[in-house]
Amino acid sequence: MLQILTHLSETRRWLFSLLLFLSTASHAETWVITNRAHPVSAPSSARVIFLDDQQRLEEKLSNQLPADPRQAEAAIQRYLVSPAGKHLQNELAQAQQGVTDAWSLRVEKLPAVVVDRSYVVYGEPDVAKAVALIERARSLSR
Repeated sequence: MLQILTHLSETRRWLFSLLLFLSTASHAETWVITNRAHPVSAPSSARVIFLDDQQRLEEKLSNQLPADPRQAEAAIQRYLVSPAGKHLQNELAQAQQGVTDAWSLRVEKLPAVVVDRSYVVYGEPDVAKAVALIERARSLSR
């Protein structure tokens, strides 16, 4: 009877370990770091960081401003307190955070697909392929 309980206990531990491994493997954090010149194909679950987003947003805003500096200043002050202006400020903060995050990972080339902030594939625009390459490399190193 004790041997059966021990066997069941070992089986449960093995199943628990397998489930834990599968849950962590399927919930890998994926970041894609790129810019508009390097389009990518990414799943909706991936965080896509466009390094040129801040510039794009600032250009979009400045194109809507009057040429006269005083009129432009008044227009920007009104805009920044509007719902659209608050949305733009949020987008700018996210763009700046994305650049900071990419810098903290020391990304060297674009596009870069980063999994769990530790594994990176450069130059592959198909994120699913890049993640598969990372998973294959990780499985070989175990």
